[in-house]
Amino acid sequence: MEAPGGLEALRRRRRRLSSPGAGSPSALPWGRLSAWLECVCAVTFDLELGQAVEVGPAPPGAQGVPQLVYPPDYTLTEKEKTSICYLSFPDSYSGSLGDTQFSFRFRQSGGQRNALYGDDFEYNREAAVSLQRDPAHYFGYVFFRQVKDSSVKRGYFQKSLVLVSRLPYVNLFQALLQLIAPEYFDKLDPCLEAVCSEIDQWPPPVPGQTLNLPVMGVVIQVRIPSRLDQPGSSPAKPQNQENLLPAPLVLPSIHELDLFRCFQPVLIHLQALWELLLLGEPLVVMAPSPAASSEMVLALTSCLAPLKFCCDFRPYFTIHDSEFKEYTTRTQAPPSVVLGVTNPFFIKTLQHWPHILRLGELKMAGDLPKQVKVKKLAKLKTLDAKPGLYTSYKTFLHKDKTLIKQLLKGIHKKQPSDAQSALLRRHLLELTQSFIIPLNPPQIRPFQQEDFLKTLEHAGPQLTCVLKGDWVGLYRRFFRSPNFDGWYRQRHREMMHKLEALHLEAISEANIRSWVKDKSEVEVVDLVLKLQEKLVRARCHRLPVKEEVLHRVGLYIATIIGSLPEDLQAVLGPQ
Repeated sequence: MEAPGGLEALRRRRRRLSSPGAGSPSALPWGRLSAWLECVCAVTFDLELGQAVEVGPAPPGAQGVPQLVYPPDYTLTEKEKTSICYLSFPDSYSGSLGDTQFSFRFRQSGGQRNALYGDDFEYNREAAVSLQRDPAHYFGYVFFRQVKDSSVKRGYFQKSLVLVSRLPYVNLFQALLQLIAPEYFDKLDPCLEAVCSEIDQWPPPVPGQTLNLPVMGVVIQVRIPSRLDQPGSSPAKPQNQENLLPAPLVLPSIHELDLFRCFQPVLIHLQALWELLLLGEPLVVMAPSPAASSEMVLALTSCLAPLKFCCDFRPYFTIHDSEFKEYTTRTQAPPSVVLGVTNPFFIKTLQHWPHILRLGELKMAGDLPKQVKVKKLAKLKTLDAKPGLYTSYKTFLHKDKTLIKQLLKGIHKKQPSDAQSALLRRHLLELTQSFIIPLNPPQIRPFQQEDFLKTLEHAGPQLTCVLKGDWVGLYRRFFRSPNFDGWYRQRHREMMHKLEALHLEAISEANIRSWVKDKSEVEVVDLVLKLQEKLVRARCHRLPVKEEVLHRVGLYIATIIGSLPEDLQAVLGPQ
């Protein structure tokens, strides 16, 4: 008897099982480059157009004059080009000359795009949750230069070099820009093409590996964090440095910012800010520059590690952004997003937002900057409003005064900033872990909030955290946030993977030969297909199952296929 749908239907199903992913990235044009970057753009100031992607030389056979984007065949929608142009320049007038670096994040437009690098699934499965590729957003990393130039009508040379990527490797890409941007501003197009060709030779970012990345005569050495890394552990020391000539530029972290420098002006508000981020509350960061804005937003969104921040965030946002109307409308509540802005115009347009963090100019001194108390939103009406946190939010937990004392002690002892940052990061990590540990016991049945809250008295955060306060109230608000939804989905996936692994173990110990004896050919073929699908899922999702179990199930499948007619063996056998 022929299987349902005929042999052709079986062949189609087998092809789907035997090719779960895309081809090797290195076999595609610019395939290795696309493992790291979507494209590189040069943006200049045009007197007639304002910010514009710079016009570059036309490749042979091209129609018209292309815009300066590498790789040359990478396609950005007009909406994406507009976003990059406006986000790569300061939004408000700045008379300061020189170089500045910052970052931004914007939505992909134009529907799902087939990435040259293929499926992101394998990378995202192994990467730390905060470093996964985002299929719906791009990051832009900017090196902006403004210098006097009498040869230009405007009197100033104003240009940005932008790296566009789906990877949140802020330290790596800003270090890369420090190497290539000054050279590009001097030598222009040939430099960009050479750099892209070098990056196209890099190995792909593999979580858990230390990589040596050569570019422009320098070797950048980085370690890609893995999901398996212990939270708060020091990164593994780079190896084989003595064999590298020249000596590598070693980046201690591809993404972790100097938290102490970022949070210096707002340490007194750190507890409140952590709660606002945890609850997915709308928050505006008003900063004096794109650099200060983007650093603060990225630092804030890193506060919840190892919990993934599941809300939207824009390290630098301008009045020209395509979501400007969506975020400034007063007809509906502000969305769960952290916005970094610099234009004073936002003081009026975002007055209805519930939480606004106003930053002043950062002055590095021998002591902590003056810590300003929480202010009422009504006071944020004038352009000269003072720095501070403007909100009516009352924290659920009491402040940790010990942390401030430890940081002050470190300042007086002239501790380096990275030691102070490590102290801050450990404090935030322990706080977040104390919050999520009670949530973590695996459950198959749907999550019952009230049942969980009843367990807090004997197994709550107070067992691992010294902070006192209304933990129950904090959990109740958390259950209504996007971060809880993201956490629950992740835990549900993990639980389903464990159940699949247990099912495979049970199958490997079952007497399948006796089961198939009295079954029809249709039932046997269906069983083979289901077992093959389970093996593919087990390997693709790296289920927690021993290799010997997978091997036994594979032998069962081969034995069953061997008992079928030759035409079915040809379809179901190895492809």
